[in-house]
Amino acid sequence: MAVKLRLVRMGKKKQPTYRVVAAESRRARSGAFLEIVGTYQPRGLSVAEPETVINIDNDKVVAWLRQGAQPTERVSKLLKMSGALDAFAASKSGAVTPAASAPEASAPVAATVHATIDDDGDEAAADDAGES
Repeated sequence: MAVKLRLVRMGKKKQPTYRVVAAESRRARSGAFLEIVGTYQPRGLSVAEPETVINIDNDKVVAWLRQGAQPTERVSKLLKMSGALDAFAASKSGAVTPAASAPEASAPVAATVHATIDDDGDEAAADDAGES
């Protein structure tokens, strides 16, 4: 069974939101999936807050990547922005991350990224600290 981390489209017409899911590669785009690992809102939360919102549970993503799941091209960009790919690379090399050594590491960690798209079409990411 080949597992992919990919997007499932949701939301209204012309107002898409996506779930980042682990699904079998043979399933349809919006078909059955194994687990939800995050969300992606390219148009923002509302008209007042038009910044792109990415919510990824890095622990779940790293667990799926360790099991051999392959992210699609778009999802790999989202995982890079959220820091999940860096966490996977660190866990793969055997380095101990500070979050893994902390006693409260059993609580799920979700990364939230707000991103804006420049006029050139490049994405500039800023975390919750308010950096732009």
